[in-house]
Amino acid sequence: MNILSQWLRTYVPELNASDRQLADDLTLRGIAVEGVHDLGPANGSLFEMDITTNRVDAMNHYGIAREAATIYDLPLQPLDTSLPAAQPGPAFPVEIQTPDLCGRFTARVLRGVTIAPSTGQIAENFSRLGLKTISNAVDASNCVLHGMGHPTHAFDLDKIEGGIIVRLARKGERLRLLDGTERTLEPDDLVIADHVKALSLAGVMGGWDSMITPETKNILIEAAWFDPITIRRSSRRHLLHTDASHRFERGADFNAAPVANALVSKLILESSGHIEGELTDIVIPEQRARTVDRAPISLSLREVQRHLGRTVEDTPSGSALTAERVQRYLTSLGCQLTPDGSDTFSVKLPSWRLDLEREIDLIEEIARVYGYNGFADTLPTALPIQAHPLAAKEAAVRSRLLALGYSEAISSSFAAATEANSLGPQRGSVALENPLSEEAGILRPSLLPGMLGMIGYNLNRDVREVRLFEKGTVFTGCTDHVKEMQSLAIGTTGAPRATSLHSAKDGGIFELKGAIESLLSLFAASPDDLASSAAQAVTYSTTTPAWIEPGRGAVVTLNGREIAWFGEISIAERETRKLRQPVYIAEIDVQALYALPLRRPAAREISRYQAVERDFSFTFADSVHWDVIDRAVRSLGIPELTRLAPVEIFRDAKAATVPAGHYAQLLRCVFQSPDRTLREDELSRWSSQIIDTLKNLGGILRA
Repeated sequence: MNILSQWLRTYVPELNASDRQLADDLTLRGIAVEGVHDLGPANGSLFEMDITTNRVDAMNHYGIAREAATIYDLPLQPLDTSLPAAQPGPAFPVEIQTPDLCGRFTARVLRGVTIAPSTGQIAENFSRLGLKTISNAVDASNCVLHGMGHPTHAFDLDKIEGGIIVRLARKGERLRLLDGTERTLEPDDLVIADHVKALSLAGVMGGWDSMITPETKNILIEAAWFDPITIRRSSRRHLLHTDASHRFERGADFNAAPVANALVSKLILESSGHIEGELTDIVIPEQRARTVDRAPISLSLREVQRHLGRTVEDTPSGSALTAERVQRYLTSLGCQLTPDGSDTFSVKLPSWRLDLEREIDLIEEIARVYGYNGFADTLPTALPIQAHPLAAKEAAVRSRLLALGYSEAISSSFAAATEANSLGPQRGSVALENPLSEEAGILRPSLLPGMLGMIGYNLNRDVREVRLFEKGTVFTGCTDHVKEMQSLAIGTTGAPRATSLHSAKDGGIFELKGAIESLLSLFAASPDDLASSAAQAVTYSTTTPAWIEPGRGAVVTLNGREIAWFGEISIAERETRKLRQPVYIAEIDVQALYALPLRRPAAREISRYQAVERDFSFTFADSVHWDVIDRAVRSLGIPELTRLAPVEIFRDAKAATVPAGHYAQLLRCVFQSPDRTLREDELSRWSSQIIDTLKNLGGILRA
């Protein structure tokens, strides 16, 4: 949202800090100013703000002015709600049929109004904010919204039949909104209606049939408080995200309705018209009790100092966070503090801060206003520092992946239900009660949607070679029983590499396989296997999930348990996500790995005796894989055999020297003893054993 520094300063007249200093100080207090744009010497600056969703009270000029007044210990100008005397007339009739969804409703009648374009300060402010002016009546409502933050609406009074009724919509009821679209309402949509028809979708958008036009003479000003969940549901259902719904669905100020109504009326009456009758203000006591009249919170000064620790202003005689300072901060933010002991206060919370619920929330507010940079760089002595039990294993996994050329990334903990159900192991998903959007409706049951999203983000910005990994928590089960577990996702695309063992087309698959085996090598398959690789307990299955292209991936099993799935993303999934090149991803159940001990690095003393190499050239059928050869030779149990590796692999496309369906391989064996020189007869015997073993595998010794 955008804020004008000049408008803000009208609420704090004694504010002398520069716009740049004000922006920095607000940002350090959690009211982030992401950009400062100079509007000229006489016009101040335009602040680009990033206000978190829990601070709906700061989504306006007056709310941010309150923060500035608190930071600089300055008085905050009260809002002027004084109005001309009302002419005699009956109070406008209002009926609330849904007291659990509409806790407060105010209505004021203005007659003899002349609708005209806005001029003066409102027009100037709107121009600087990039807002379009409509008319003096409509602009007054928008001005109050940006000024003090509470949504209001102006109805053409002569188009209202009877009184106002706040009710649920009828099944199939239709309503034409101010944007010109006609909506079919559902029975749980809350509407403001008259005795004949619906007039507006409550808390979201007004209706076409009762809107202000140049012919309007009499106006009904409405300001109300609506249930956040109901407004959020209607806003999402009808795909309408408005300034009003943005605030109502986050929890508006219950006490702001009559104030906002008065401010809008005051602005309209500055040009024309008069008030008829008194303000209609209907309050539902149950809703007031859970918003305005919440139970006070007990705040201990000792707990404030204990939690926040030492500040740079502390003296030998005590903490800088004194009772007077704590009281000044919280009072300026709108709290009412009553001493309740030597160092304890009973704190009545302001109606506009529904995010404050516990003592620790108040302590956080004190820390925020004081400034996080004002605390000394020390650790609380009451909290001993202990390494997390999994810290060493997590560090080993992270270091290994970084060494392999992957960059660590972080994605959202939320996912779309449709997306999550198509990727990763199907273990159930946990729906959010109040999701931020349809694209973030559940807690992620897998890291794969986020990984594909990050890879796609890079590809769409012409980054053709991507190697990423993410380690995080996934959530499975159901809403009543949520299971959290650690998972690891690896993704790669671009620049495939060919080797003597595989083609470039298969490069991504074997790269992932190698990365997984490298991670497995960090852990012992059992406590008795600390000095050897866990690979001996690993098997692969080609029965892969649906999101892997058939024949282009595998499932990894460790000690009989599936721990990893990897391969090339299926063509269907790739087309759905509009990925323009093959993408290879893996998900690893690192929690299963963390249950295993880390391997202990083992080193042998370097032998002082000469190593001897022997090469063996064989032809094998394609069905004889390297792991079969490796296991067969090592099963001979020759302790002096220190290395066995393929040196060259050759295939003859014309089948002239190597038969079709076969390949030629040059194997190199390295023999070395730690305590003596090897004899020729030993080398001959071992060579014969190796040749016989390879022949038993179907190998043919090449001349």
